[in-house]
Amino acid sequence: MTDPVRVLILDDDFRVGQLHRGIVDEQAGFIALEPVRSIAEARESIRSSRPDLLLADVFLPDGDGIALVQDAGVDAILISAADDAPTVRRALKSGTVGYLLKPFDRRALTGLLDRYARYRNLLAGDRPLRQDDVDRALAILHGAGEPVSVSRSATEQLVLAALGDGEASATEVGERVGISRATAQRHLAALAARTVVEVSLRYGATGRPEHRYAARI
Repeated sequence: MTDPVRVLILDDDFRVGQLHRGIVDEQAGFIALEPVRSIAEARESIRSSRPDLLLADVFLPDGDGIALVQDAGVDAILISAADDAPTVRRALKSGTVGYLLKPFDRRALTGLLDRYARYRNLLAGDRPLRQDDVDRALAILHGAGEPVSVSRSATEQLVLAALGDGEASATEVGERVGISRATAQRHLAALAARTVVEVSLRYGATGRPEHRYAARI
């Protein structure tokens, strides 16, 4: 299993920061650090805690979230009520991996976090990349072929977590999650239909094929 993605949340509204923290902590493979409410606090937390991902508002009392992203060298998702094209263009030029307009359905954030995790896993390590690896990573990050609001059920997240970095049968996944084989099979089939997991066949001693599942990265 890979280490969880450590997320720093920056919003000057305490309630909003806590709301976003709850969404992050409920997402499999992510953990939220203590939220901060100012640019100064964010810079200090980035230095001391070294987060993997920053969720930041654009307009803060003591500065500009976009400028922070440019300087911090940390992957970021900007979350703002600012819907004017110049602000969005400036945000994209900063290197942000996502931009969410307030207010948004929580599924928009969970979907973006899910795509970010898949994008991050695909580009992990020091191996040389092929062009199709790069194309696939960018397509995943930008949600090509799927709406932003798509999210996974809690059970599907548990099923994916149970697969980890290896492969398993529906029976094995069911035992790890604590659900029936039929339920595990149903969720694995749905994930396979969306190309989130890959399916292969393994022939045992009886000659009967067994479906094996592995998470795609």
